[in-house]
Amino acid sequence: MAGTPTHTVTNQPPPLAGYDVFAADRALVDAVERYTDPGVLDEVRAELSALGRASGSAQLQEWAVQANEHPPRLRTHDRYGHRIDEVDFHPAWHRLLGKGVSAGLTGAWSRPAGHVRRAAGFLVWTQVDAGNCCPLSMTHAAVPALRADPELAAEWEPRLASTIYDRELRPAGQKPGAVLGMGMTEKQGGSDVRANTTEARPLAEAGTYVLTGHKWFCSAPMSDAFLVLAQAPGGLTCFLVPRVLDDGTRNVFRLQRLKDKLGNRSNASAEVEFDGTWARRVGEEGQGVRTIIGMVSATRLDCALGSAGLMRQAVAQAVHHSAHREAFGGRLIDKPLMRNVLADLALESEAATALALRLAAAYDDGGERERAFLRLAVPAAKYWITKRCAPLAVEAAECLGGNGYVEESGLPRLVRESPLNSVWEGAGNVQALDVLRALRREPGALDACLTEIGRAHGADHRLDRAVKDLFTELADLDGIEGRARRLVERLALVLQGSLLVRHAPPAVADAFCASRLGGDHGASFGTLPAGLDLAAVVERARPVS
Repeated sequence: MAGTPTHTVTNQPPPLAGYDVFAADRALVDAVERYTDPGVLDEVRAELSALGRASGSAQLQEWAVQANEHPPRLRTHDRYGHRIDEVDFHPAWHRLLGKGVSAGLTGAWSRPAGHVRRAAGFLVWTQVDAGNCCPLSMTHAAVPALRADPELAAEWEPRLASTIYDRELRPAGQKPGAVLGMGMTEKQGGSDVRANTTEARPLAEAGTYVLTGHKWFCSAPMSDAFLVLAQAPGGLTCFLVPRVLDDGTRNVFRLQRLKDKLGNRSNASAEVEFDGTWARRVGEEGQGVRTIIGMVSATRLDCALGSAGLMRQAVAQAVHHSAHREAFGGRLIDKPLMRNVLADLALESEAATALALRLAAAYDDGGERERAFLRLAVPAAKYWITKRCAPLAVEAAECLGGNGYVEESGLPRLVRESPLNSVWEGAGNVQALDVLRALRREPGALDACLTEIGRAHGADHRLDRAVKDLFTELADLDGIEGRARRLVERLALVLQGSLLVRHAPPAVADAFCASRLGGDHGASFGTLPAGLDLAAVVERARPVS
């Protein structure tokens, strides 16, 4: 039926589809232009816009819905009773993962402006569906760990950087590209990986072992190989565990069950048992944590990027809805109180984007000072950006009213996804303690961060005062562990403030400093002080390309 007299649809916003997710994000475009060499900028912009148009298409949005409505299923045995330990994903999930691989989201380490272009692409791609970002992140992040063994890196890096996705389970050497997962945590230890009990027994062939034990969380169990930690005779050691051995036989990789997670439903996380599982050592015995730390740092940055992407999509949906929805005699976007809420959300999103892209640029630079900067700034950014994601997503959903609580809007999926990055790769306390560790052991890291912050000295009195407060916090080391979260929050905020004061439009920088650094901000979103140009802040966040 064409319709009935009692059912006329009016005053409903059109779907946010058919747009360039990258080009519509002014804060992200500005950051890419800021940190990309002019010689490759046109290439990078074209690449990101192509990904942005795909990400904003109705087709890929539908794939994301399908992948989440049909979550992965575990198949331990085939019809004849043979153990196969496979995970079935909906075809849409494989299509999305293949698109992410083809977009270069697993290969940043040897391309011009590789980390900035990949970071921007990852932030864009997260807005389609975060469920396939896990294997993309781990495949990308495995490279620093594998480089502890140059021979192993030479063999695996080309596979991981490939833009071809091959979903079949067969020897990695026979595939045009490969994806990597990881299994670090165990039941008894969690983030305390030194408490791991999985045993690694050396074999006759140098560098090879058999593993016996379990992993409580193994991410992306459909991957071609996994980096794991196990106790070798010389102590905790990193290993590469292939899913299929060179002769075509399946390695012992027993999937006990899939986790029933709050969000990230399209992706699989599994409990895994090793029982005589063949593995190759990565790095030296007893150096497992040192070997894996490069991967951990890279995945922590992806946690910040992923949360920044979720925040951006939530803000885009809220602003888009408010620009088209009318209530009480006018558009919602023009109502002073709604404008305050939207501007507050937009500030949080832009600050997250600015800091995350600054970290990616430090990876591209690779210099000693930038490495020192990353040592402190990555855990601080991971802590703060991921913490801000969940309340922002909930507030953005409320901007749509009852529609925001309905699955078809897409906002509930963002809300369920929003806490994940705060937990993955070390929850808040782990990040805060890591910041304290860096402060105590690596004074160059603090110097590099303060140098970065100091580039905005004198530009805003509220930022200058916040930096002084940070110095006071750093000078008082008594009971510092109990105050670690407060310290890390302040560090992240002044880093964001410094970046926005230097690079964002005056309306954005002024509103951020007034609310986040000047102390004139309530406990919830929508409490920005008077006298700010909120219309300009909201217009900048509007997803119109």
